[in-house]
Amino acid sequence: MTKELDRRTFLKAAAVAAAPALLPALGANNKVGIGWIGLGIRGYAALDWLHTAAPNDVQITAVCDTYQGYITRAMDRMDKVWGNSPARYNDYHDLLRDKNVDAVFIMTPEHLHHDITIAALRAGKHVYLEKPMTHTIEEGLNLVREWKESGKIVQVGTQLRSLSLYKKAKDLVQRGMIGEVHYARAYDYRNALPDNPVWRYPIPLDASPENTDWARFLGPAPKRPWNRERYFQWRLYWDYSGGISTDLLVHHADIINFMLNKKVPISCMASGAIARWKDGREVPDTFAAIYKFPGDLHIDYNSYFGNEKYGNGEQLCGDEGTIEVNNRNELYFTPEAFRGFGTTSNAPEHVRARKPVHYTREAGEDDGVFNHFRNFIQAVLGNEQVITPPTEGLQGVIISYMATLSFRNEKKVVWEDGESKVRFI
Repeated sequence: MTKELDRRTFLKAAAVAAAPALLPALGANNKVGIGWIGLGIRGYAALDWLHTAAPNDVQITAVCDTYQGYITRAMDRMDKVWGNSPARYNDYHDLLRDKNVDAVFIMTPEHLHHDITIAALRAGKHVYLEKPMTHTIEEGLNLVREWKESGKIVQVGTQLRSLSLYKKAKDLVQRGMIGEVHYARAYDYRNALPDNPVWRYPIPLDASPENTDWARFLGPAPKRPWNRERYFQWRLYWDYSGGISTDLLVHHADIINFMLNKKVPISCMASGAIARWKDGREVPDTFAAIYKFPGDLHIDYNSYFGNEKYGNGEQLCGDEGTIEVNNRNELYFTPEAFRGFGTTSNAPEHVRARKPVHYTREAGEDDGVFNHFRNFIQAVLGNEQVITPPTEGLQGVIISYMATLSFRNEKKVVWEDGESKVRFI
């Protein structure tokens, strides 16, 4: 584990987040030049998302991927949606030397996040970085230090913070509408037909060592022979992924932190198994984690890839009311009834005065990604502050990897805040 990252480092980093971005020069169209690194499933879809979010403020000037088929597909999309033909790169180092790139979007597998982000910051680029921020806690601590020194804008892609439902939920909590919260629950449920296992993404028929730069994909990961499944279905392997913790749990942990103004837990215990999809994957498809936070907050997370009925969501169980967000689409507030001790009329007067509330997300928000992209670009232009700077991204890394470490080591994990490291008990 890395040595202490003291609180002064976090305070200095927060000051960087608050400072306006300074672009020495914009492109000919007075737009932020974007370099796009990673054009797989999410990276390709996000080309359209950025066009929806901020078409008048940005221009994609360069794209990069280690699979030539993804570059070809992206160039066609750029022509149809954006109407321009960006420079093409196989090596992100070459893209970072491009003077037409002011900021980068990093949409790669998570094991590459740290090295690409550090290189981008040192090249003087602003960064939008998909979650999880890094592949390990040590990498996260180092990235925060580098970011603090760089003076650049970094937005971590836990986009639920930019969704109106969660802003409403946070407001309800701050107004005391649900009272003290000592228990929260979050969950993800998915399923698929037997011939299409969850996370077994389609593999292009032409993919080969000749058109796929396997060495650059591996980056800092252990060296292995060319493997199509590992390249295109990387979420299933520990070398490149933290599994359910870093793909799904991290969103819930981050947004519960946001709603309840929490940071990192005291401890975590996790368990799981490969119960549904016995297809050679390494990460579990059935997973549960229990956290204890300061203030006697307990968070219970569970996920299963064999039943999708309940979808995903969060439940904040306060002693005077409950907030539920279902499938990132609906929010319900319900005042506590105190049925166990009589009728609702026996509730305290201030609780009886509260009425149930139902919100749906605002039109055109999707899951907050458009707002999150827009917030990043406005921060680069010096008009806003990013909603998820690396200090917040680090909290998500710590929380999610505590669960991964607990599962893989079959032990309880405790966070040693003063030393910025985990301990197994």
